[in-house]
This record gives sequence, structure tokens and C-alpha cells, in this order.
Amino acid sequence: MNCDTSSLKAELKQELTSILAVMQQSLLALDQAEGCLLGTFDEIRSRFSRLETTAASFYLQCYLAPYSSTYTDLSLAVSHLAQKRQGALVVMEREDSVAPFLQAGIPIGAVLSHSLLESIFFPGSPLHDGAVYIRGDQIVSAANVLPLSQITVGEKKLGTRHRAALGLSEQCDALIIVVSEETGKASFALQGRLYPIITHM
Repeated sequence: MNCDTSSLKAELKQELTSILAVMQQSLLALDQAEGCLLGTFDEIRSRFSRLETTAASFYLQCYLAPYSSTYTDLSLAVSHLAQKRQGALVVMEREDSVAPFLQAGIPIGAVLSHSLLESIFFPGSPLHDGAVYIRGDQIVSAANVLPLSQITVGEKKLGTRHRAALGLSEQCDALIIVVSEETGKASFALQGRLYPIITHM
């Protein structure tokens, strides 16, 4: 896996080392029966949650880079859409063809750019509902309908975009990015799992 994300990698290493130090201190405190560790566990859980978001952002770039030279445009568009809380659903085809799993939308046939992608998901745009399908550096089509997953995450019922992202990721190796219009949070689905990502640039 080859991608230029050295700063994110350094951040991951630093945070993992820091968490490891806290865990080692907890082990010592446990051996010496000093104090209550519940607060420490809460801190570790919170730090692991932030670490997962950082790691997902790192791997997102790694997963996209081999399949598109315009992945930075995609990342920029996702960041802008998240900041403006504009819902989005983007399918990046990888090795498997996604065509058999899509209910085809409107053909686009244009080179991917962040401005074009953002305009597609502008509220009120005739193409903003459904998924944008990207192959390589091309936006193939927009307003595609994806299969919905039946998965639930804990007690929380997933929205249609997230269920669609998971549904397609259960069928093929595509990477699907989702931006929630309710929260502005972004995540990606891969192999039937959702991962939160950092959207500040």
C-alpha cells in the first residue's frame, strides 16, 4: 500500500505510543492497587475513537490512490460538503465492476473535479439524490440507486445513504463515501463496515 500520508502516519504512531504508555501506567497502578481505573478506561476509549478516525482517513487515501489520480479532488469535495452539511454518496470502483449492482442513473462522462462533484450534490440539484459513480478519474454517472443493507449499528437505525453505502460494500470491493446532511460527518464503507473520516483539510 503506497501513498503519501506521512503526517497522518506520524500522528498515528504518536497517538498509539501515548495510549500504550497510559495502558502501562494502568497496569502498574493495578498491581499496586492504587486508585480507581474507570476514568482511565474512559480516557483510553475516547482516545481510541479519535485514533480510529485518524487511521480511517489515512487508509482512505491509501485505498483511493491506486484507482484514481484525482483522489485529492474527491477528498476536497468531501471536506467542503461535510462543512456545509450537504449530503453525499460517492462510489469509487476498484477491482470489481459495480455496474451489476447499480440501478443506473444519469450518464455524466466527465473528469472528476471537486467543483463538479460539489455542484452535483448541491441541494435542489436534479442529480443530488442517489450516488455518484466514479471509475478511475471519470465521473461515470449520477443519481444511481444502490442496494440497501439490512445492518443496524447497535440501537441506532442507519439512514438511507449509510445503508446504501454498506449495501454496495457487501456486494463488491468498491469504496463508498457518505456525507451525512444531518451531522456533517463523513465516513466510508468498505467490505460491509463503516469508518469515520477526518474532513478538515
